[in-house]
Amino acid sequence: MTFAVGVDAGGTSTRAALVDAAGVVLGTGRGDGANPNAHAPEVAAGRIADAITAALGGRDPGGVRACVVGMAGVSKLSDPAIAAVFDAAWARIGLTGVVRTVADAEVAYASATAAPDGTVLVAGTGSIAGRIRKRRLAGTAGGYGWLLGDEGSAFWLGREAVRSTLEALGRGSSLDGLPSAVLAEALGPSGVDVRTDAERLAASRALITNANAEAPVRLARFAPLVSAAHDAGEPAAGEIVARGAGLLVANALAAREPGESTPVVLVGSVLTGTSPVGALVRRGLTGLEVLTSSDGVLGAAWLAAVDAFGEGTPRPALLGK
Repeated sequence: MTFAVGVDAGGTSTRAALVDAAGVVLGTGRGDGANPNAHAPEVAAGRIADAITAALGGRDPGGVRACVVGMAGVSKLSDPAIAAVFDAAWARIGLTGVVRTVADAEVAYASATAAPDGTVLVAGTGSIAGRIRKRRLAGTAGGYGWLLGDEGSAFWLGREAVRSTLEALGRGSSLDGLPSAVLAEALGPSGVDVRTDAERLAASRALITNANAEAPVRLARFAPLVSAAHDAGEPAAGEIVARGAGLLVANALAAREPGESTPVVLVGSVLTGTSPVGALVRRGLTGLEVLTSSDGVLGAAWLAAVDAFGEGTPRPALLGK
């Protein structure tokens, strides 16, 4: 019997699924995050290998005809030394020559649609828009990281929330709503007790110090405060949400060809669920088929199954996580 294996390896968790030619999920495995930008390569590769082994459930790895690993931070494997670490991990579990590593955006796209061409728009901690051709990432818009881009991401929303709070402090504006929430999150309950000009200046300096003392992506923790303030009707939060959505829509359209009618797949916490940014992005993409990524590991498993068994392979469905 022959199989295919799909893996969705993110920054916080790794999941693997073993499927057959009928699209039946025969086994699953999971582990901690395996983004090689966030974890040592040996650790990341080992976690993916262990998740695959768990999904195999004692079956002969020689039966695996194809394995697709969707990985956050896949560009790290462009370094030959790091690629060698991952190749060694595949060899250790008997999968030499059958593993294909791809960007996590590719498996997210494949989880939502069988269409070979389209666009994937990702907005979680960071953001990127990708042009998909023949189920492969053919080009991108945005996705330059926190220093150069990540427009509309949770990082970007959080940064704008802090900047808006600093502006309110400096201009003597009301601190009700979003500014108070940001100060409480950053400085604790006492940080909200600001009355005099001197206290405003001290709070501003403390907020700047706090923000710069942490990793830049930690600004993403303020993003939910923007959504809450938006839902409460706060104008400053509404302006941040509208700008973020506009930037994401612009990147999605920049990744597409003029007149393209292929699907757009939305991925990430900023675009899914009840996110106000996601609602505005959908409105900005009116007229296009807009889908939401369901489960990255299923996308990876289906891509692997297509590699192994051909285009007619049924899409797998996985119960539970």
